[in-house]
Amino acid sequence: MEKLLKIARENIKNAYVPYSNFRVSAVLELNNGEIYKGVNVENASYGLSNCAERSALFSAYSNGVKKEDIKTLMIYTDKDHFVSPCGACRQVMRELMEEESKVILANSKGEFKVMKNKDLLPYGFTKEDL
Repeated sequence: MEKLLKIARENIKNAYVPYSNFRVSAVLELNNGEIYKGVNVENASYGLSNCAERSALFSAYSNGVKKEDIKTLMIYTDKDHFVSPCGACRQVMRELMEEESKVILANSKGEFKVMKNKDLLPYGFTKEDL
């Protein structure tokens, strides 16, 4: 977890947050050790902004990653409390990551909260519901 935290702390500097000044960094670790990073990217048209979690996942998928390749997603903010993914991110994570994939929330104090992807969105909508 310390390795991911170090990457997340460095990556958070890339966040584009001129409106909220609320930086978020996401680091996706694959089973083979590869890393994909994401940050939140805001837009003057707020609905067009993208969260760090989705940025990391979309980057990974754009490079051929599949859900079974994903081991862990760390979500870091430079706040002293934990910040969990928004509802849109939880839905995307539910679809693009295995249910058992590890999700780690990390804060500026170096504390961690670890859970499984499936625990973030109970009764989430999946392709099986179609």
